[in-house]
Amino acid sequence: MPVFIWEGKTRQGEARAGTMEAPNADIVIERLKQQQISASKVKKKPVEIHLKIGSGVTAKEVVVFTRQFATMIDAGLPLVQCLEILGSQQANVHFQKVITTVKNDVESGSTLADALAKHSKVFDDLYVNLVAAGEVGGILDTILNRLATYMEKNLKLIRQVKGAMVYPSAVLLVAGVVTAVLLIFVIPVFEKMFRDFGGALPAPTQFVIDLSNGLRAQILPVALGLVVAFVVYRAIGRTPKGRLIYDSIQLKLPVLGPLFRKVAVAKFTRTLGTMISSGVPILDALQITARSAGNKVVENAIMYTRERISEGRTMADPLAETAVFPAMVVQMIAVGESTGAMDTMLQKIADFYEEEVDAAVAALSALLEPLMMVILGVLLGGLIIAMYLPIFELADNIK
Repeated sequence: MPVFIWEGKTRQGEARAGTMEAPNADIVIERLKQQQISASKVKKKPVEIHLKIGSGVTAKEVVVFTRQFATMIDAGLPLVQCLEILGSQQANVHFQKVITTVKNDVESGSTLADALAKHSKVFDDLYVNLVAAGEVGGILDTILNRLATYMEKNLKLIRQVKGAMVYPSAVLLVAGVVTAVLLIFVIPVFEKMFRDFGGALPAPTQFVIDLSNGLRAQILPVALGLVVAFVVYRAIGRTPKGRLIYDSIQLKLPVLGPLFRKVAVAKFTRTLGTMISSGVPILDALQITARSAGNKVVENAIMYTRERISEGRTMADPLAETAVFPAMVVQMIAVGESTGAMDTMLQKIADFYEEEVDAAVAALSALLEPLMMVILGVLLGGLIIAMYLPIFELADNIK
């Protein structure tokens, strides 16, 4: 049903305005008359169209919101007033609406955790459960500070891995594009020139020319094949079994595998340590940690451990049985269980592995730069040399 914006005056001359749902403007005017309001203006409210990708809110915006929220709560400001201030100063319009909705729900008597849970694309299960624990324990400011710290460290891990991947991906993409341009547009010019020379061509030159001819003759099938391969790859990755295979391969890659494993360990221990220290029950904490693991192999290992714990076993033994986590991690968790300082031990493991990720990313960057240069040199240099070999031979014959 359309919504109409109206303006009018009461019998006492007071100006009024508002909105009303109705089939048409005449019914709005009639209803206002029944309320003893004389309508001076009635128009249909324009339809708002919002184009959002995902949640429309970045992780960095949630981190800043959480940190500011914790500071305000710690300063003694009422919950509703904190949300009102944070909503009004939010630059992201979509996030502003989310915060305003949360504020309205809290004003209506809902708990903060329940209000946040309605916006699962912005505030995940981990966030909601920690806030719920903070509300029950009366330590919401402490929990929010822990959340902000956890999210900042998690963002740093993601940036490091992405940063390590950007350079080689960009170099390989440029190399692929340049190679395709040479094979499709440049090599045919050389082929025509060599044909005019006559005589047999060196084997490398003939190979490059045959490759160019084959690519130009089958360019549409090749392009279509690449698109189909990409679509099939993505479709398989969306299935549980396919994602398990991809994630398993990811952890076994020669150079990148150890880095991905260290990131998974750091994320697991940081998430679980934050939740346990905030008072979340161990079984709930493991379930949420598994869902946020980002790797199906790690997720299955955590869920297996959770099932064994529910049967009365310790955490260390099932973790060791999965063979996913390093022996040092399992031993330190066993020590944490025996001493009753599991949360502290998990945070120490996370700190250690985050430093390991720093060192691994630095070493990987140092290794990839010369490796990419060698790949570019062999690929593009090989093409150029193959094209100039007949010219060198012609020069020798002339001499």
